[in-house]
Amino acid sequence: MIQVRPSKERGHANLDWLESHHSFSFGNYYDPDHMGFRALRVINEDVVKADEGFGTHPHKDMEIITYVLGGKLEHKDSMGTGATILPGEVQYMSAGKGVLHSEFNPAKDGPVHLLQIWILPNLKGAEPRYDQKNFPDSEKRGKLRLVVSPDGAEESIEIRQDAKIYASLLKAGESVALALNPGRHAWIQVAKGSLEVNGTLLATGDGAAISQVAELKMKGTKDDTEFLVFDLS
Repeated sequence: MIQVRPSKERGHANLDWLESHHSFSFGNYYDPDHMGFRALRVINEDVVKADEGFGTHPHKDMEIITYVLGGKLEHKDSMGTGATILPGEVQYMSAGKGVLHSEFNPAKDGPVHLLQIWILPNLKGAEPRYDQKNFPDSEKRGKLRLVVSPDGAEESIEIRQDAKIYASLLKAGESVALALNPGRHAWIQVAKGSLEVNGTLLATGDGAAISQVAELKMKGTKDDTEFLVFDLS
């Protein structure tokens, strides 16, 4: 079963410095039919204007993953981390028992475009931790690149949840496949381009919740289609 979450039906916040689309309930956007999917709690597509950002704020007991699509993002947190995240890099912060952080677009002449992802942890009250890794386009073109996992397999980022995230870049007509073990579920989020998943077409910004499917067959229908696949318990 594939249930599409159309881009145009997502929640939307349009502030002076931020435009954000919410796949699930977030902030002032509340939809009881879209509170998350399995352990996946938030997928926000954010565009932050130059020289603007999210001021210092707290998080607790959440696995937070940032996937930058364009521009650059500057991160600071109460663990002492200071980092800049660029396209191709995946940032991970486990809020654990509590952490403060800020996210800022340091550019003077252009926005930063990103996906912010929250996953519920399988362990509460843990020590906060941070990781950041680069996954070059060459590792994602025409294939599924594991970028997040519960055990750090294939040099992916290790998180506190039984969840895997794959990233991919496909040309039109190019295909990849992913087998899902019995009892597993999947979410697909299209960041750019368009994608056919088991015969269902997903456009830019669309997501899809997938259950009771043994294999995902994904084919790009536009060049430079970029998407994420979540393999969830």
